[in-house]
Amino acid sequence: MALHPSPRIEWLDDSLPNLALLRARDERFNLVMLSAVWMHLDAQQRRDAMPNLAALVRAGGVMIMKVRHGPVPAGRRMFEVLPEETIELAQTQGLHPVLNVRTESSQEANRRAGVSWTNLAFVRGSNPLRPKTQ
Repeated sequence: MALHPSPRIEWLDDSLPNLALLRARDERFNLVMLSAVWMHLDAQQRRDAMPNLAALVRAGGVMIMKVRHGPVPAGRRMFEVLPEETIELAQTQGLHPVLNVRTESSQEANRRAGVSWTNLAFVRGSNPLRPKTQ
């Protein structure tokens, strides 16, 4: 909040998997983004979280995720997440995959350590684009 003091930003103190505060507002968004978050949830938490995330995406809206792979830094809680698992969870909630691309880390030290990222995107709707994979 100190780094981004703007009256246009509304900060909410909420967390996955429940997102109870945000869900209580009953709002839908054009874009829901999770950057370097999903792999911190265990398998059950991911199953619990997906319906809550999907409920935030309005018709025609997009949910994007960036998921880290590789060695877990000391003192951190992370799990290996296969893209197929996340895609399956999303599809059960009416989110259709449109992007599944794995990339190297942009940080040299992470590349040397074997860190990579999967970029996933999903669209809510009945006529999604064909998924792009790499």
